[in-house]
Amino acid sequence: MPTNQFVESSFWNFDALFQPQQHPARDMHDTFFLKDPSTDDNLPKDYVERVKEVHSHGGYGSIGYGYDWKIEEAEKLLLRTHTTAVSSYMLYKLAQQEVFKPAKYFSIDRVFRNETVDATHLAEFHQIEGLIADRNITLGDLIGTLYNFFNKLGIERLEFKPAYNPYTEPSLEIFSWHDGLNKWVEIGNSGMFRPEMLRPLGLPEDVKVIAWGLSLERPTMIKYSIDNIRELLGHKVDLEMVMNNPAP
Repeated sequence: MPTNQFVESSFWNFDALFQPQQHPARDMHDTFFLKDPSTDDNLPKDYVERVKEVHSHGGYGSIGYGYDWKIEEAEKLLLRTHTTAVSSYMLYKLAQQEVFKPAKYFSIDRVFRNETVDATHLAEFHQIEGLIADRNITLGDLIGTLYNFFNKLGIERLEFKPAYNPYTEPSLEIFSWHDGLNKWVEIGNSGMFRPEMLRPLGLPEDVKVIAWGLSLERPTMIKYSIDNIRELLGHKVDLEMVMNNPAP
């Protein structure tokens, strides 16, 4: 996926993902908003209207959120909080094709959260993102894909916990065992995109999308038995460790 644009509108980062405008993730203490320029009004109007409708009044089997959706909120610019902002745009482009063709998308790039920095959290980190759009795929396909994906990274001990995401249902948090910390560490999130997100795009009703988003730094901590994430990104990086452990 083309992920070289760090600045996104709130529309692609939140609204297109069926995340309500009152969601706490959209507060300034969780997200970095831009001051100048502060907004972007270059959004596809027809699609914006469909997103507004499903937020405000529902549709596709949903009652929606029942609030007064505001374009002014959707136009706010921010440092993207996840590369899923790019996923929503790529699925929009996919839906514009005359004939649907199954697609797979993948990326590794930087994201930004207004986080308190500690041993397992950074305000700026890298996200691995993957999604598959095809007809009639299931949660079992997602779990099998995740086991295969992590096995190739040398991580075999996984656990999944049901979770809530505004844009996926069902949703699963992904955990892996960290020997150094002697506990299960959350390394990612996953799920199947909701109809409220997919149908306004214009995708056929039998098309399902499985998706996963993973921190790059936390699986690296597990693989190399690092117990402080700040050793991987920022001024505390051990350059000798990086040089002695090149990627295979």
